[in-house]
Amino acid sequence: MCRLLEKHGWVLKRIRGSHHIFSKPGERKIITLPVHGNGELKPGLAARIAKDTNIAW
Repeated sequence: MCRLLEKHGWVLKRIRGSHHIFSKPGERKIITLPVHGNGELKPGLAARIAKDTNIAW
């Protein structure tokens, strides 16, 4: 998901523990993405992030 966000113009601003915080120039939203090794995101969280960022996955 991190690579997908970066591909669509989102920039990693900071990391706090296991949470990566992304922002995008021109957007007021920030996206917080939990990163736990190679573990996958739960479907509901992945869908919510995709909806918030207008990314079709």
